[in-house]
Amino acid sequence: MKYLMGIDNGGTFSKAALFDKDGTQVSAAGWPTMTLTPKPGYTEKDMDELWRVNSMTVRKAIEQSGVRSEEIAGVSLSGHGKGLYLVGYDGKPSYRGIMSTDTRAWEYVKRWGEDGTKEKVFKKSFQEILACQPVSILAWLQDHEPEVLERTQYIFMVKDYIRYKLTGEAYAEYSDSTGGNLVNLNTGKYDRELLKLFGLERVYEKLPELRQSTDICGYVTHEASLETGLPEGIPVAAGMFDVNACGIASGLSDEEQMCMIAGTWSINEFIRKKPVLNGSVALNSMFCIPGYYLVEESSPTSAGNMEWFIRSLMNYEKEEADQKGVSVYELTNQWVEEIDPRDSRIIFLPFLNGSNEDPLAKGTFVGLTAYHNKKHMLRAVYEGIVFSHLTHVNKLLKNREKPKSIRLSGGAANSRVWVQIFADALQIPVDVIADKELGAQGAAMAAGIAAGIYSDYRTAIARTVKITETVLPRLQYKDIYEEKYSAYRSVIEGMAGVWKHFEN
Repeated sequence: MKYLMGIDNGGTFSKAALFDKDGTQVSAAGWPTMTLTPKPGYTEKDMDELWRVNSMTVRKAIEQSGVRSEEIAGVSLSGHGKGLYLVGYDGKPSYRGIMSTDTRAWEYVKRWGEDGTKEKVFKKSFQEILACQPVSILAWLQDHEPEVLERTQYIFMVKDYIRYKLTGEAYAEYSDSTGGNLVNLNTGKYDRELLKLFGLERVYEKLPELRQSTDICGYVTHEASLETGLPEGIPVAAGMFDVNACGIASGLSDEEQMCMIAGTWSINEFIRKKPVLNGSVALNSMFCIPGYYLVEESSPTSAGNMEWFIRSLMNYEKEEADQKGVSVYELTNQWVEEIDPRDSRIIFLPFLNGSNEDPLAKGTFVGLTAYHNKKHMLRAVYEGIVFSHLTHVNKLLKNREKPKSIRLSGGAANSRVWVQIFADALQIPVDVIADKELGAQGAAMAAGIAAGIYSDYRTAIARTVKITETVLPRLQYKDIYEEKYSAYRSVIEGMAGVWKHFEN
């Protein structure tokens, strides 16, 4: 029997999972990685610690599986897009890893929007410019800490860094790099003129060679084998941006389907043969299936807000749940279910880690009274996250027919209550995929193609993807959620001139 390893690095956790050839998750291990916040707007990782955590989770996943390591045929990776992970000429990190929630470079995005750079860039990259993209962070480093770029040899995304540690070989990959404003999508290549628009001509030579997601980008080294427990010499596929991985593991393989990922980021996506160039959506990038573009609307406004609520306002309840050996999420779902959507008019703006509305926007509760308690606030958090997804989905639907259903993955997909809110607010059926690590599974599918187990992604999808439930929208809640969403939009519009007072 052959098995495939997928490694997934999101915003808060590093995970590794082992799958058999039919997509059954044999084992999984995960561990949180510490987020460093030295200043407001900064979110960073210690890259050495990140590698240690990845090594540990891979080893644990293998140990827990009972699978002999020599039965593992291949490994690949997925990871959060955007951000920046730099490696120096000595093979060591040349800076701290910068995450996709980092907003230190927001002023560059504002300036590029005002001086015409934004329009020139879009003609080449088919993308808006985000503060968390590599180009913005590189421009910030060039102005504020130029010595970092001097000692940098390779510009990586997070999964590229972990792959480098596994293989000792440096490559970039199309789905990540085209999502970071680094590639001219007219040519499918790095572009000196594109980089010049950002004032970044000097970094061209630091961009690693581009590979497709299923290309073999080296083999597990002896040193990496000792640290991870993976067999020395097995192929390591390039891997992909985690929104591609979750899409593939959800069965996204044609233009009819739509997917949502409710994790740290609100990801909303579909694929098509041509990019959307009318300016109605923020991001077009190459999908992991060659010949398709990923059309994406996203922002760091999803379930990460929920984690803050639990950490900040439910310490006692979480400790009590841990002592009882149950999940605190059982309690959060119970609380939300106890509050009928008609009985709470609190609006929550899920902008604790950034916004899809204004780079300076902050997380906000509106409408609190002495009557309300944490249960009402928690329902508002669930609903506010859904409304941010809905804002993105509405933009996507301007460019295509409404799908028969939307496939949902990420932390929110594990909550039946939350999935029902998605369905009711969208008034579209929501498909829930079998409960497993979808980012890791998408990576494992790429590993399977690289190792010759699957002929292509569609073959892998047919063999491994299973929908466990379809949650139907309830018509009786259509009007109330439309009213609540209208209030959500009104709050955002009303706050438009206020955020500048909260710059720091």
